[in-house]
Amino acid sequence: MFNFSQFIEKFKPPFLSTFDVCFDLGTTNTRIAIKNKGKVLSEPTYIGINTTSKEYIFFGTEAKTIVGKTPEFIKIIRPVIHGVISDFDGEVALLQKFMQKSVYIYFNKFNIIKPQLRAIASVPHTATEIEKRAVEEALYKLGFSSIFLVEKPVAAALGAGVNIFYHHPHLIIDFGGGITELSVISGGGIVSQKTIKTAGDSMNQTLANYAYLKYGIVLGEPTCEHLKILLLHFEKENKTFAVRGKSLENGLPKSVRINSSDVKEALYSSIYQIVDGVKELIDVSPPEVVDEIYERGVILTGAMANVPGLDKFLAEELKIDVITSTDPDDSVIKGLLKLSNNQPDLIKLAMPKI
Repeated sequence: MFNFSQFIEKFKPPFLSTFDVCFDLGTTNTRIAIKNKGKVLSEPTYIGINTTSKEYIFFGTEAKTIVGKTPEFIKIIRPVIHGVISDFDGEVALLQKFMQKSVYIYFNKFNIIKPQLRAIASVPHTATEIEKRAVEEALYKLGFSSIFLVEKPVAAALGAGVNIFYHHPHLIIDFGGGITELSVISGGGIVSQKTIKTAGDSMNQTLANYAYLKYGIVLGEPTCEHLKILLLHFEKENKTFAVRGKSLENGLPKSVRINSSDVKEALYSSIYQIVDGVKELIDVSPPEVVDEIYERGVILTGAMANVPGLDKFLAEELKIDVITSTDPDDSVIKGLLKLSNNQPDLIKLAMPKI
């Protein structure tokens, strides 16, 4: 017997279908993905504005490469701080540019009748109603007709391959640029959670302070970030890198050689803040949850999960097995993509409309 509803579902005309776009609006990087196509953009969350003409002129990678190199009338802005939008107009302009580069080239192939634009975006667990509303309003301004917000730790767990609907708790550490989120996830939601502002950006600043005090040299944030990525590891090898900055004594250029031991010494306090945060989270969790966490281990997501030897270091400190997810940088966007292909799960996990 002919089933008309199944026919419509299988062969949806454009005006009844949706064009799903996923957004990981990170402090350090913005990632965009399209349903059935995968990730289409990953660029730094930076934007440059001409303060004289009030015009946004530099975006993403280009804006980041000129940090500290611009005249006074050009200001480089980071529109997302600690995982939430801090400059609304700047974030809308940045997303508009990113959409032109990565999304509209696919969307505009629908010549006459276009499908509805639907957005699936991640937000921190601790985001306030106003901060969630800012994300919704920014996406509405881009032309999206419907928007689903998903908690970032939940998306990261999905992207790491965790079946979050089972009643088997998993502890996820999501290392971000602005915040580090520690979450125990079970039964389709967050059982307990702790957010720490010790993250990638704060570690860059800590490293800059260390170089200032030990070597008498002033380093910029991009240089400190490069040093952290290049030299930070928890293995026996000791790498060395020559870096140039401004001398504290006379303000002239000065070169010093910084090695892995220096970077670890500078950042040990930051790492131990995360270790202590995990211990506190386990301490406040129910005994049944703790037992299963010890059985299943801890899962690392986020860019810092790529640090060589970090999983072994944390395992020794916590006395729990620690596993690094596959492609930890993209765990959140991969989780959102999974939800774009599973409407029932998306409806279950989407945050209530504001």
